[in-house]
Amino acid sequence: MKVGIFGTGFVARHFVMEMEHRPAMALGRVLTRRPFGTCTDFPRAEVLTHDVDEVIETSDVIFECTGDVVHAASTIGRALDAGRPVVTLNAEFHATIGSAFVERGLLSEAEGDQPGSLAALHRDAVAMGFRPLVYGNMKAFLNRNPTPEEMRYWAAKQNYSLAMVTSFTDGTKVQIEQCLVANGLEAGIAQEDLLGLATGDLKDAAQRLGPVAEELGHPISEYIVDIGLQHGVFVVASHDDRQALALRNLKMGEGPYYVLIRDYCLVHLEVFKTIEQVMRDRVPLLNNSVMPRVSVASIAKRALAPGETIERGSGSFDLRGSCVNIVDRPGHVPICLANDLRVRRRVEPEQVLTMDDVELPESEALAAWRGIERRVLDAAAA
Repeated sequence: MKVGIFGTGFVARHFVMEMEHRPAMALGRVLTRRPFGTCTDFPRAEVLTHDVDEVIETSDVIFECTGDVVHAASTIGRALDAGRPVVTLNAEFHATIGSAFVERGLLSEAEGDQPGSLAALHRDAVAMGFRPLVYGNMKAFLNRNPTPEEMRYWAAKQNYSLAMVTSFTDGTKVQIEQCLVANGLEAGIAQEDLLGLATGDLKDAAQRLGPVAEELGHPISEYIVDIGLQHGVFVVASHDDRQALALRNLKMGEGPYYVLIRDYCLVHLEVFKTIEQVMRDRVPLLNNSVMPRVSVASIAKRALAPGETIERGSGSFDLRGSCVNIVDRPGHVPICLANDLRVRRRVEPEQVLTMDDVELPESEALAAWRGIERRVLDAAAA
């Protein structure tokens, strides 16, 4: 199996290192946008290329891990149109425009990041007869509006980019992840911006979130936040009442809400499982579905004045992301498309940005989003 890669960042580098121990897989070409001379940290410099078609032509499957929505719109589309399965670690792409690509070929997010890990836990839960009610992400820290000084410190300490650390800290990343989970696992959200319970007690979370899902009549995608939480995901589920005694004896508690935990997300190391499963079964683990219900809108962190330009949305000190129902927020600006935008009219702090508030550069990604939104709104109006 020959694996081509789109991206040369942290995930791609360490994936290539691990591939050396996988005799059933061979590394194809690797697409980078960087000048070759700056890729000194990449373990296999001889496979790098700037030609997307070269990667596609020399690969059986593509692994995409750029985290870039605009770039992924063209590269993933070309790979799918060429008949190549595409496995991603790119929740940003899926949650923003992935629904426009689902029917173009075999497209799947991978285990390793929280959405794929929740999809795998969902699969296991259903196989055991559980009825999932809550798909939960465990987050240790949240600061909606961190300072540049704070984020520069943590970026240097953790060896991450400033934008990445900021998107983790202000909650944008977890909103993007849980948006994908909601759409891909036929769930929904309890409210805009999610509930985000402040608790490190999973049993407490189960007893509080389970009834919310049952009252709404559908599973919900959520997160909890506490400094003591382990890294991972959880599912709150119910089961046949006749299994209550057995589940209690099996240390699952009294019910009726049971917690299943996945206490690790090993990013690039788990991708191999999904690639093998996709190539064997030809079935995706998780994607954003053809008809999504949830999106991640751009929220102003500060007052924005007409004429201002914002270089990037996700991971900036200007905007953050928040889960919304598409039908409730027509015309909103998805956070991962809020790049290189120009402000048209004044926007107040905590206001949801709309397309009327800004000017965005035209792109294949923006066109894909317009098509998705139009389809969702038309279906809701029918």
